[in-house]
Amino acid sequence: MYSGDQILIFERLKMFFQKNTVSLFQKIPRNLGFFEKNLHLSKSALVTKEFEDAKTKLSLLKEDPGSDVKLKIYALFKQATVGACDTPKPSMVDFVNRAKWNAWSELKSLSSLDAEKEYIKLINELVKSEQGETNQALPDLKKFQDIQTSIEFNNVYKIVLNRPTKLNAITFTMYNELIEALSEAENNPNILMVCITGAGDYYCSGNDLTNFSSPSAMSDIKKAAKEGGILLENFVNSFINFSKPLVAVVNGPAVGISVTLMGLFDYVFASDKATFNAPFTKIAQSPEACSSYTFPRLMGPVKASEFLLFNRKLTAHEAFERNLVTEVIAHDEFQSKVWKKIEEFSKLPPESLLESRKLMRDGDKELLIQTNKKEVDVLVGRWSSNEFVRVIMEFWGNRSKK
Repeated sequence: MYSGDQILIFERLKMFFQKNTVSLFQKIPRNLGFFEKNLHLSKSALVTKEFEDAKTKLSLLKEDPGSDVKLKIYALFKQATVGACDTPKPSMVDFVNRAKWNAWSELKSLSSLDAEKEYIKLINELVKSEQGETNQALPDLKKFQDIQTSIEFNNVYKIVLNRPTKLNAITFTMYNELIEALSEAENNPNILMVCITGAGDYYCSGNDLTNFSSPSAMSDIKKAAKEGGILLENFVNSFINFSKPLVAVVNGPAVGISVTLMGLFDYVFASDKATFNAPFTKIAQSPEACSSYTFPRLMGPVKASEFLLFNRKLTAHEAFERNLVTEVIAHDEFQSKVWKKIEEFSKLPPESLLESRKLMRDGDKELLIQTNKKEVDVLVGRWSSNEFVRVIMEFWGNRSKK
């Protein structure tokens, strides 16, 4: 039997629990141990255990759920543990605390117990969603022959140029696969940006000259040049029309079109061992990927001419000085620092990021498409020229000597 004082204490604790729905056993003084021994857990107490579990689950979430969801979590937590908002409204200039106050205040008609249940439900939904994303089938790495794709940080589409034994030289197959991969990233609403890097020591050694040196291509060079021009125009347009940020992770030497495309990227990381080269006039070709427009804007006309016309090879630091590269990182710590930075990018507010990029890019889009077409028309002529045929013959001659 309990004494009158013990019964009074019991009733007061019961009222306190019903009002605040907090863990009884956390709040009971140690000298009331008899209460722990004699109390049968009610349905409400079981909910409170779930509440504590939900708090733990929240701390283990890997992904930021976003500002709106975090405000809702905060408001439900306060409503569940404190009750209706009774604190003074923060000033207009205190944006963060005012937003938190507004979220909490909007729940004034919600009971503490119902707030606790909603809190538990919301956290469980977030956990389930994150687990679903983790377990979601990623793009099949085997569906592409010359590239690999994966999803990093749940919203970054990573493309790896995957011909390391050929220094990641771009084949016609690779062109088509990159177009398909960009389309996949574009149409996936969960993807925020695309990052492109190379397997092995090279980022990319440019076009694979075997594209034009196969027996079928050599038998009708004009037809091969025309078909190559259509593919190249579509390829570059896939970058021009891509609506999400493009990030290059240049892990080693970059040559030709892999360099000229960088004028269409939003951020370019470069290892300090990377080099940048576009020896077009050495191989009887001409600029592509809109570089005849983007590079003079980035570097200035004189420096762009040195690079595009006179085959100047740039170090990573020189490329940085010419605004082709955003950031140069020591090779030994390149991968760790780059992907840490990209993880930070992945947490940026997506709508703000995409809308801001749209403002910066849309004004040039039509001009870039026109520039791409002009460059391709010139290149088709170059690929059909006697100069280029001689380059291909020399290429085959050098291969046969090895």
